[in-house]
Amino acid sequence: MATYRIGQAAQLMGVSVDTLRRWTDAGRVAVSVGADGRRHYDGEELARLSLELAGAAAPERPRAQSARNRFVGIVTRVVKDKVVAQVEIQAGPHRFVSLITREAADELALAPGVVVDAVVKATNVGVEIPSQF
Repeated sequence: MATYRIGQAAQLMGVSVDTLRRWTDAGRVAVSVGADGRRHYDGEELARLSLELAGAAAPERPRAQSARNRFVGIVTRVVKDKVVAQVEIQAGPHRFVSLITREAADELALAPGVVVDAVVKATNVGVEIPSQF
């Protein structure tokens, strides 16, 4: 089970430590306190909250930016069969679904709450104009 200290958890969620503390105090996200007196956040709990926030934070229109190829995110779901694994990743408001070999998923110990880089390599990129323009 992956756990994160408050600074790491806040960075993953894209918020300040103070915001994460407020969410914890309001019961929005669970926390445990270790023997060292520090707050520790469960990765699966952060994955659940990141999905909740992503649904609520859909922007009216995308911001202007050049796309990057690497997105730091948190695994929200892993579905494995004998050969392939489907890995769902939430990176801020962006959701990625990756199909990789089961062997690779096992070697990486992928599970909800694990921090990963979603690395995008595309030989074909479609460009569309939103309907409101």
